[in-house]
Amino acid sequence: MAAQSGIRVIVPVSEVCMPVAVLHALAAAALFGASTPVAKLLLGGIDPWLLGGLLYLGSGLGLGVARLVRDRGWRSAGLSRGEWPWLLGAILFGGVLGPVALMLGLARTGGATASLLLNLESVFTAMLAWIAFRENAGARVVAGMAAIVAGGLVLSGPGQASTHDWVGPAAIAAACLCWAIDNNLTRKVSANDALFIAGAKGLVAGGVNTGLALGSGLLLPGAGWVVSAMGLGLLGYGLSLVLFVLALRGLGTARTGAYFSTAPFIGAAVALALPGESASAAFWLASALMALGVWLHLTEHHEHEHTHETLEHSHPHVHDEHHQHDHAAGEPAAGGSHEHPHRHAPITHRHPHYPDIHHRHVH
Repeated sequence: MAAQSGIRVIVPVSEVCMPVAVLHALAAAALFGASTPVAKLLLGGIDPWLLGGLLYLGSGLGLGVARLVRDRGWRSAGLSRGEWPWLLGAILFGGVLGPVALMLGLARTGGATASLLLNLESVFTAMLAWIAFRENAGARVVAGMAAIVAGGLVLSGPGQASTHDWVGPAAIAAACLCWAIDNNLTRKVSANDALFIAGAKGLVAGGVNTGLALGSGLLLPGAGWVVSAMGLGLLGYGLSLVLFVLALRGLGTARTGAYFSTAPFIGAAVALALPGESASAAFWLASALMALGVWLHLTEHHEHEHTHETLEHSHPHVHDEHHQHDHAAGEPAAGGSHEHPHRHAPITHRHPHYPDIHHRHVH
């Protein structure tokens, strides 16, 4: 093995996995961002509470079928006993509470403004990651968050033509906080099967919200509305979440949230192309502030000497500098990407890195 216990080495490490994680985050942002103004259109025929349930139900059912096809039947999720509370908490905040708050906010807020307000999710995500989970925060990331907050304040201030009152922006901000909690809890299980994580969240959250909405007396709309909502949920929530979980593995929570904060710009662009939407001077000022914040996030560089402690887990990997181990009989071949339980020996080195599943160390 290249790194034995007690040996101190400083070697350059390839960043081949980093661009893939960035692409996962940006693709997740594109899917979710585009879904927001489309979901607002669906509010014309579906109650906000019921729509939130159908979006996640479509996500859960679609991803569940995809997982069964991929695995040619049912396969255990492989989560440990200690990981289940993290996943269940993520489902509660991200799948049950967040969508309802968003739909209530969309009903009282213009689509373009709502899309940009969703940038607050990255702010809340990073704050929780820094305070509760001790992720590193560089000066550029902090400055970027300040710019995004300033943009959010501009959008939610009084006198905006596209905002009916403060309740709409407040509900969207509450949804962002719910998803920030979800993101940080999901980080704890992100090394596991992304299809299972996203599918479980969709099935439980969608089933609960849809059941409660129907139990309160709401009626299902026509089949066309239901299919549209569930199809939108599969793409904008389900596939987006799968990609988000994959990004969490490689970037950590705060950085993934930073890349994901490009979603509102995509949503705003889609919203402005729809009938009945317009942009004020405040909207463009907020756009500039938020664009500055995103740019500061994307150009952050983090490098220092650090030590990897002994770690045992299972996830897809290649035999790079962090994965120098032998394979036991019956385990997958070492060539290319493969997955099996493996052990990391202690190693000390220096290279650019993010707080991925191998770099969650104290600074």
